[in-house]
Amino acid sequence: MDILKIENLSKVYGKGETAVKALDDVSFTVKKGEFVVIIGPSGSGKSTLLHLLGGVDRPTSGNVLVDNTNIYELDETQLAIFRRRQIGLIYQFYNLIPILSVEENITLPMLLDEHKVDPKQLENIVNTLGLQNRLGHLPNQLSGGQQQRVSIGRALISNPSIMLADEPTGNLDSQNSSEIMELLKMFNKTYNQTLIVITHDERIALQADRVISIEDGRIAKDEVIRP
Repeated sequence: MDILKIENLSKVYGKGETAVKALDDVSFTVKKGEFVVIIGPSGSGKSTLLHLLGGVDRPTSGNVLVDNTNIYELDETQLAIFRRRQIGLIYQFYNLIPILSVEENITLPMLLDEHKVDPKQLENIVNTLGLQNRLGHLPNQLSGGQQQRVSIGRALISNPSIMLADEPTGNLDSQNSSEIMELLKMFNKTYNQTLIVITHDERIALQADRVISIEDGRIAKDEVIRP
């Protein structure tokens, strides 16, 4: 079953002679539970692609369907709600709210939706991430690896259709990078959580089920690593 469908996606910044085509007619699908790495050099368009998949930016043309919903047919309010509920985003620099505790940062999507947090689900996520003794801490009281664990928890709390990670280990040392990738892979395999990781690190690409290479805004290669 395809959980994500990208159809003829293009993104152009600027107009006329100064126009820059960041993405050029990109199409592919992702199955539920698949672990896909999108790899490419700086400026290749991979981060633009992630922002479009996550509903953070709007394309110049083309469609993105998440669990059969065409997200760019939604208005801004509907898109914000859909993104919060169905798309888990993990950033390189964590994007945590500095005045909120670890527990408040993790449960923020649920609180914004005025949904009750399932205490057992929260406990399970927190324990899996090794944050059970940090729930009352603020982000500035945590290491980089711990902050990234909090952002993973926040991405997972709503049981999203897909989880998108933008260079999730790019700001971490090698030990923390390895631990974060092991956690992401564990959630992917244990809970069948669809995972898409944007990176330039070929070592991360080798851990995926499938690798999509982006060059100059187009798909240069799409290969299955693990059927």
